[in-house]
Amino acid sequence: MIFDQNGNTAIITQEKVSVIELVKKLQALYPKFKNNNIIVALTSLDVLTQAEIVEFLELSNTHKVSKHSFVIVSDKIDLDVVPDKLVVVPTLQEAYDLIEMEDMERDLGF
Repeated sequence: MIFDQNGNTAIITQEKVSVIELVKKLQALYPKFKNNNIIVALTSLDVLTQAEIVEFLELSNTHKVSKHSFVIVSDKIDLDVVPDKLVVVPTLQEAYDLIEMEDMERDLGF
């Protein structure tokens, strides 16, 4: 797992651990980046299942309540099986664009 910081956004890149292990590590380290937007890059995985993506749901919901963005980057999952409460985009650039739009919405009070 690689942590990177870009302004007020924490980028977490998954390397070799399983998705379940990654979610557990994120939950344990959550206080470290709870005040940042979070991008979880899962681009190194071959295939991502619905069961694996749902593992992020609780963490995503907690983070959104604190008025921050939580975006997962993966082009290896069928977007039709992703729960509506999770945000999954295929590229890192789309993740940044989405965070920028959500920041604007929060600034405008939406």
